[in-house]
Amino acid sequence: MTIRTDEAAATLAEIDGVVARVKRSRIYRTAAQITILWGGVNIVRGLLVALWPATFGPHWFLIDLFGVAATIVILRTRPTGVGRFPLRILAAFAIVYAFGWVWSNLIGHFGPREAIAFWPTLFLLGFAIAGLLFGLVLTAIGIGLAALVVAGYLWSADAFPLWQAAVTGLGFIACGLWMRRS
Repeated sequence: MTIRTDEAAATLAEIDGVVARVKRSRIYRTAAQITILWGGVNIVRGLLVALWPATFGPHWFLIDLFGVAATIVILRTRPTGVGRFPLRILAAFAIVYAFGWVWSNLIGHFGPREAIAFWPTLFLLGFAIAGLLFGLVLTAIGIGLAALVVAGYLWSADAFPLWQAAVTGLGFIACGLWMRRS
């Protein structure tokens, strides 16, 4: 039995398509775990800030430190499709964090309310940009959640930390659950 050149090319293209879908699925599963984790981090952080606003800085730092450590554990233990630790992804997050820190602490001198609004919207910008590469649903989620953050900043008054916990926490969890399906 022989196979024609065009049949072989079609079979190889089909195999390449399956490989690409498997890689994307593995990336989505890891990203989903991280997104769900950060949804939980946002809920806990928002509740701590709402309950004890005087300790805003330490709560924010400690809960985010836990989130970063858990993210690194997920990245080290999950297959990434490349076979090694994704240093570029970690470097990208570090660059975004450094950019945010410079703007929120050195240039902007943000207060707690501004910081609570700024940080999630900064990372939601990343969601929106990632959506341009990996699926427009992520862009819609990033823009939609950012709009809800801005609405809460403008209109939720003293309930803003709780609003923020609900919007970003539940929004990230919903996004992560959606990504697990893909």
